[in-house]
Amino acid sequence: MAFDGITISSIVNELNNTINGGRLYKISQPEADEIMLTIKTQSGQYRLVLSANASLPLAYLTDDNKPSPATAPNFCMLLRKHLNNGRIISITQPKFERVIDIEAEHLNELGDLCRKHIIAEFMGKHSNIILCDDNNTILDSIKHISAQTSSVREVLPGRPYFIPNTSDKINPLEADRKHFDETVFSKPVPVVKALLSSYTGISTCIAEELAYRAGVDGGHPANCLDEPMKDALYNVFDALMSDVRNGIYHPDMVTDNGVPAEFAAVKLSMYDNHTEYDSISRLIIDYYRQKEIATRIHQKSVDIRRIVTTHLERAYKKLDIQEKQIKDTEKKDKYRIYGELLTTYAYSIPAGSKEYEALNYYDNTTIKIPLDNTLTPIENANKYFARYNKLKRTYEAGIRLIQEITEEISYLESIINAIEISVTEADLANIKEELIETGYIKRTVKGKHKITANKPMHFVSSDGFDIYVGKNNIQNDELTFKTGNGNDWWFHAKQMPGSHVLLKTDGKEVPDRTFEEAASLAAYYSKGREQEKVEVDYVLKKEVKKPAGAKPGFVVYYTNYSMVADTDISKIKQL
Repeated sequence: MAFDGITISSIVNELNNTINGGRLYKISQPEADEIMLTIKTQSGQYRLVLSANASLPLAYLTDDNKPSPATAPNFCMLLRKHLNNGRIISITQPKFERVIDIEAEHLNELGDLCRKHIIAEFMGKHSNIILCDDNNTILDSIKHISAQTSSVREVLPGRPYFIPNTSDKINPLEADRKHFDETVFSKPVPVVKALLSSYTGISTCIAEELAYRAGVDGGHPANCLDEPMKDALYNVFDALMSDVRNGIYHPDMVTDNGVPAEFAAVKLSMYDNHTEYDSISRLIIDYYRQKEIATRIHQKSVDIRRIVTTHLERAYKKLDIQEKQIKDTEKKDKYRIYGELLTTYAYSIPAGSKEYEALNYYDNTTIKIPLDNTLTPIENANKYFARYNKLKRTYEAGIRLIQEITEEISYLESIINAIEISVTEADLANIKEELIETGYIKRTVKGKHKITANKPMHFVSSDGFDIYVGKNNIQNDELTFKTGNGNDWWFHAKQMPGSHVLLKTDGKEVPDRTFEEAASLAAYYSKGREQEKVEVDYVLKKEVKKPAGAKPGFVVYYTNYSMVADTDISKIKQL
């Protein structure tokens, strides 16, 4: 619940400082569950987005406009009828709930001054945008909720509006030390859970941050804290609530290797990699824009991922079968030795013998050789030689197949890795075209299509050296054999699928720190990115070769250095 009460409070504070007192110049409904209000103020024009999306309820100011449907929906028409050219007179957050109440006054058809409320509720699947009159009577809502849908509250025209109280939580802005002692410190549950169950608008993230600031273990039972711990926890809680009362916020976004992981309207000091913003709206836009891109890319990659995974599963099954067959050939050398010994000692083996005990001159041990008493010693020897030759052929063919299957598995896993690090639709198109060229996907349009690699990722080391990272096998080949010069350095995660990383030297001596950063990029953009450390090979680019007929991205090298690299790349600048 990143969109918690404190985040709503921060948004309300920002709206009061920007659009309060402004006029509702334009109202649109770009999505079925979203409205956009354009407000003109003395300082300029603002656009406020209110979304009641069940999975992503949001409120933020933006500079971007959104296209609206040619015919405005009924709710949008009603908002225009009641609020167009109205003036915003207050923006509040009732009871510190995840609710924003925008009150506006306007002239009705008779010229009388009236007041209306746009109430946006951000409560997951129960999110809604409701228009009420000044008597808290619902005029309409973007989602209609009947008694059959909810036994707690109907949201229909003519019904009274109220915020349902489904828990015993209270407003944290009204809490004092006595209440804190009676609620939080009396519960035999972890500190984080005690905070969550006591106050509205407190998310898990905020509760964990409070525990961190107080130096208290968030998993420790709240009723077992000693007095110094209780004092510390209440003091940081009270300080945070004091900041909220005074409108002091520090919007903060936490990233995990450059990917948004968490955000809050307060500084999240429990994390190392975070970025502070001067506007909660700007933070929300950045956070969810990057999240949306990642989600869209994941959705578009599903079909490609399924095809690759299917081929990968088949390859693993074939490998398992071949390895079992290879194991079955382990007796081949024993049969060869039997044949050789029988040939050597044939003159001394009595006719009709069922076994013969012979000295194995390879290791000076005595072994018993089973015999077919209907055959001569030489015929028995030839029989063992035949078994040996058959198993030898099976072994040699199996080894060749295992090598081919292993190379196919390595290639398919490199495709999976490329899908994981794809950041644009062009990256996925590149991967799909590669799979068509290598025969894993059938081309729907006849004719040969040229694979055009888009640009690789570009980083700059702390010492100013350019480092390039391929996002797929086509880029890897382009980077290694066209972009790279002989004296540039080439990096790759050891014995696992991963990106080719090229460190451009421009003839300069490269510091150790830059080597380490390039190795970290190779470690992160590999199958081992979830590990803390990954072993990375690095070599001069001129030592990297591509075998004739090899699949895209496959290279060989025989002399290299190795280092163990960190997978944290958050401090490496990306262009």
